Amino acid sequence: MATEANNPINMNSMSSSLQRTGQWVFSQDIPTDVVVEVGEANFSLHKFMLVAKSNYIRKLIMESKDSDVTRIDLSDIPGGPEMFEKAAKFCYGVNFEITVQNVAALHCAAEFLQMTDKYCDNNLAGRTQDFLSQVALSSLSGAVVVLKSCEILLPISRDLGIVRRCVDVVGAKACNEAMFPCRTPPNWWTEELCILDVDFFTDVVASMKQRGLKPSSLASAIITYTERSLRDLVRDHSGRGVKFSDPENNDSEERSQQRDLVESIVSLLPSDKGLFPINFLCSLLRCVVFLEASLASKNELEKRISVVLEHVTVDDLLIPSFTYDGERLLDLDSVRRIISTFVEKEKNVGVFNGGDFNKGLCSASLQRVARTVDSYLAEIATYGELTISKFNAIANLVQKSARKSDDDLYRAIDIFLKAHPNLDEIEREKVCSSMDPLKLSYEARLHASQNKRLPVNIVLHALYYDQLKLRSGVEDKEGAVVVVPEAVATRGQVKADASLAKENEALRSELMKMKMYVSDLQKSGAAGASSSNAPPSNKKSSKSTFFSSVSKKLGKLNPFRHGSKDTSNIDEDLAGVDITKPRRRRFSIS
Repeated sequence: MATEANNPINMNSMSSSLQRTGQWVFSQDIPTDVVVEVGEANFSLHKFMLVAKSNYIRKLIMESKDSDVTRIDLSDIPGGPEMFEKAAKFCYGVNFEITVQNVAALHCAAEFLQMTDKYCDNNLAGRTQDFLSQVALSSLSGAVVVLKSCEILLPISRDLGIVRRCVDVVGAKACNEAMFPCRTPPNWWTEELCILDVDFFTDVVASMKQRGLKPSSLASAIITYTERSLRDLVRDHSGRGVKFSDPENNDSEERSQQRDLVESIVSLLPSDKGLFPINFLCSLLRCVVFLEASLASKNELEKRISVVLEHVTVDDLLIPSFTYDGERLLDLDSVRRIISTFVEKEKNVGVFNGGDFNKGLCSASLQRVARTVDSYLAEIATYGELTISKFNAIANLVQKSARKSDDDLYRAIDIFLKAHPNLDEIEREKVCSSMDPLKLSYEARLHASQNKRLPVNIVLHALYYDQLKLRSGVEDKEGAVVVVPEAVATRGQVKADASLAKENEALRSELMKMKMYVSDLQKSGAAGASSSNAPPSNKKSSKSTFFSSVSKKLGKLNPFRHGSKDTSNIDEDLAGVDITKPRRRRFSIS
């Protein structure tokens, strides 16, 4: 008879089964003579009934120093009290049901009790072995359920070969379903594998690899398994669904298990590149950063993301990091390494194909990445922890020739300046150093000329460039660095000139002062200039126009006179000035 122990919770779950056990035990005319202890459950049984089927119990009784054994401790039996109850029923000839859920535990218990055919014909171990072969392992779903039940039966389930048999069956049937689908949806088998522990899932993946399953099918199984296993950790691609655990529980058992899980998943990724969607890899990287997983896992994911970086979106790159108190930050270092690895790869590919990376011959993929980087900078520009050096470091990862227009970069710079209003003039010039004002569109230059947040040299540069264009009569051409919007082009050159003149009206008084200053300088130095220079030539008009004087003055005050836009020697006849393709330079103040 089974009696209740001190733990009511455990024994309540066993009460009905133990009551039934007591009923069939007391149906015997012979009183019980041994108590079997299994954990906190006690079973009053008959020695001769147990010894007839279990060689293990027979040896315990025979080898005991006590001639009259009345108590046996079987707390180590696999499956606990429930499996011992079924084994005891088998000894008494009482029927019970073997299922795919309990067959592994029952087989382990039978082997533990040495209830094999070697000791007694048609014993329990033989019965469970037949059920495994003929029923449980005949289908993929059944084999997966049996393998799942083996998780709490280690190491005996592995030692008895049950795990190996289940893994082989699952691997073979999963490969067959992947190559020759017979059900809908075709990837239904990947859902079946999601109930497995990561260690058993790893064994199954290794089995499928050994059988030659295509890497794309393996990737599909890994993606499904990861999304099911980690869906409560990262709930969306932006990382906004991440919940940081209590800092005091940073090394909790649950967090440690999640860390082991994500590291195991990363180690399973097939070596073939480009198998996984970029958003999946970025989500996995978020998990690695969030759980503070191994550096090897982080580096592996960063390399894989860099391979397919041209397909990345801004949300994918928003990889959250966290402080010790749970404050959400951004892992800028990971993004920098990813972009840097991609650019280096593009550089090597360009050299290998005979191109010159340093002369601005950029691939279409690099140009797409440049646009994404600029959009990413605009997204993170408002974060307080983003310094000027970090902002410029990311902006300068992509070579300037990869940007056909700097409009997106200008937008990011403007957002940064607006979010950091306390920057002084030098700091604002440093922020703008990564941008080339000559590569702004007409509308962007128009906005820049009225933007009080920009440093003075950038505003002057934009205005001066427009003055050169206006006076020289050179029109923007398709494919030139400066792009004229379609709406502006349709109004004609006359309206464009009028618009430019109106925008520059605010500077007219300053320009007149410059003209007077230039005239004074010319008068004071006229005598020395006439004696030292060559005889005057009649090829040019001696009468200075308003624009020529202003141009000379701006040339002397031009902050870029020592760069690609040195205008101090520009001839008064501007008809031959080619400004549609100015030389590129870096306007940095450091």
